[in-house]
Amino acid sequence: MNPEQQYTACVAGLKEFVEGIGGRGVVLGLSGGIDSSLVACMCVDAFGAENVHGYMLPGPYSTEHSLVDAQELARNLGIRAERVSIAEAYQVFESQLSNLCPSFDRSTAGENTQARCRMIVLMALANFYGWTMVNTGNKSEAMMGYSTLYGDTAGAYAPIGGLYKTDVYAVSRWVNAHAEAAGRVAPIPEHVLVKPPSAELAPGQQDETSLGTTYAELDKLLIDYKERGKSVEQLVAAGYDAAEVERITKRVEAYAFKRALEPQFPVIPYAE
Repeated sequence: MNPEQQYTACVAGLKEFVEGIGGRGVVLGLSGGIDSSLVACMCVDAFGAENVHGYMLPGPYSTEHSLVDAQELARNLGIRAERVSIAEAYQVFESQLSNLCPSFDRSTAGENTQARCRMIVLMALANFYGWTMVNTGNKSEAMMGYSTLYGDTAGAYAPIGGLYKTDVYAVSRWVNAHAEAAGRVAPIPEHVLVKPPSAELAPGQQDETSLGTTYAELDKLLIDYKERGKSVEQLVAAGYDAAEVERITKRVEAYAFKRALEPQFPVIPYAE
């Protein structure tokens, strides 16, 4: 499927799911990153800007440029983007857990708690207003377990859950080009497309550093392994580094339990 077909399939899946459960509006977190930016575009195309409710949820390590990017995206799409800080809530958890968990703030537990604080806010809004919470995770992260259970894995439906990260970028560029060709403003800010992806859960954190490889290299291997069914031996024979194949395939299988708890998503075929 080309980027246009992928986008259309994701929007159709999202629309069918939310309408099927009687949804009356959707809510999502706007981080200023590529994933939530693309999902926001899909939500607007599926339900109209008036039915899309975006929330910026800055934490202790959020950058100002991410908030600016999220605000610009919302303005381009015509949706409201409310700001609700999770820093105070996170500080309460940190104060309560620091005695039990030494160096809590500098641990994976501390990072995951930030993600869970965000989801508490979004789920409270979803429950209170009757909105459907939309997940913004992609397939690369899901395969690698690079997500927080009961945090950024939460939500009723994941419209880009069937897209690998490199395709998220390709589809996002198509969205902008399509808008400009129609005489509209490109909705996704250019800075979102070029900045290094980061969950911003620690100072200077970058996703590719945390994953130990680039998304381009990772996705190529993941697609061959999971979508095309190549064995470890076949991957090595195809030229992939043996140690990297072992590291990544073991991690993929180790996090199968986490994927089983993630929301539904549209199936995107990856043919040879």
